[in-house]
Amino acid sequence: MPLRSPPSAVTKDRVIEALDRAVLAAERGSFDSELPELAPSEVAVVSAGDIRPRLDQVLLAEHPGEGLDALLATGLLRTLFPEVTAMVGFGDGEWRHKDVWRHTKQVVAQAAPRVEVRWAALFHDIGKVKTRSVSPDGEVHFFGHAEVGARMFDRLERRMRLFTRDNSLRSTIRFLILHHLRASQYDGSWTDSAVRRFAREIGGELDNLLCLSRADITTKRAEKRRRGVGLINELSARISALAAQDAQVPPLPTGLGNALMEQLGIGPSRLIGDIKRTLEGVIAEGQLEPQRDSAYYVEYVLAHRDRLGLP
Repeated sequence: MPLRSPPSAVTKDRVIEALDRAVLAAERGSFDSELPELAPSEVAVVSAGDIRPRLDQVLLAEHPGEGLDALLATGLLRTLFPEVTAMVGFGDGEWRHKDVWRHTKQVVAQAAPRVEVRWAALFHDIGKVKTRSVSPDGEVHFFGHAEVGARMFDRLERRMRLFTRDNSLRSTIRFLILHHLRASQYDGSWTDSAVRRFAREIGGELDNLLCLSRADITTKRAEKRRRGVGLINELSARISALAAQDAQVPPLPTGLGNALMEQLGIGPSRLIGDIKRTLEGVIAEGQLEPQRDSAYYVEYVLAHRDRLGLP
């Protein structure tokens, strides 16, 4: 008589099979409606090391929405990410006839197939469930949902520990959740200083954030979608143009040193170099514009003597 497998081994096999079938659904674009439903206690026996790679495959496949629906059908999604399952059937403004879950699946599918962008797409709106409010005129709002979502991701990661061996990926996902609305606030009226400040604050995650922002446009109205994507592309182009310009042209004009010595009544000295370096830092912070005439910077220096350590 053959030995029976320990219950935990049988359970683990069932969970792994369900995960693998979700991967297959994401690759094929359809899934078996007869998928087994798993209890939370069954899922608990499987390690993050077994779960994460398969979830990566689901998210990076050609049809991630079908894979996510398969996870939902088996109960895996509810056990792993109740924060995500809470979005199923939960309505927002434009999508009130549908739900945030459908929007989320579309954002994941539209996002560039990069692991950090697609994980961020999955979690980017989890804060909406906790922040939904309706104004007296019936308009739906989700004030602060990006910040709330980032904190929810922190708790989710402490519970699941899916990214504990990849702190860089964890930090990127959290950063994208927290800032996913930033690029969509661009309306074409930003000054060059504001564009530089945005690029500096987003730093090395700029390309990932812009990819997520484009994917987050899910409106069915073609003109609204065209305008939204067009503005993000315009912002990207301005950032590139300003970076190229700044790389070629010094931020301060030639002759500024002479103008400073004349106005301050001092001769060539280390102080002039210190002042110019301070001005370059202020420009980098977006508080002054680069490539202006000397008088512009002299005026700033005279108005900020204390900050610059001048008598």
